[in-house]
Amino acid sequence: MALPDRPEPAFASAPDVFDETCSARHALELVASKWSVLILSALAGGPTRNAELLCRIGGISQKMLAQTLRELERNGLVLRQDFHTARPCVEYRLSPLGESLSETLTALDRWAERNFPELDAARDRYDAELKER
Repeated sequence: MALPDRPEPAFASAPDVFDETCSARHALELVASKWSVLILSALAGGPTRNAELLCRIGGISQKMLAQTLRELERNGLVLRQDFHTARPCVEYRLSPLGESLSETLTALDRWAERNFPELDAARDRYDAELKER
């Protein structure tokens, strides 16, 4: 018995981060977080324990580290391995998806390190001009 003809399903348009309904915006929001960028960059060196991340990433609280790691794990960028030992031992590493983002984030890190003096100077000029108004 032949099935009735059905219309071809309409495919969604290509992702567009400028469209407020596009899920790619969530991806941008996730990886644009200061803490996400720093954590993902730190994990690019290989599996790392929580305490090592806390020491490596200056200024991050344990609470923010845990929240960000959970969110990165939830979104498939980070893998968590619990060794189930008497003394808690957990390591985090980049997932294949996280590794695919690593090169881009490393480039962003290097850009920030190279250009922060110009950014600081521009901010100082702007603030000085604002005070003169």
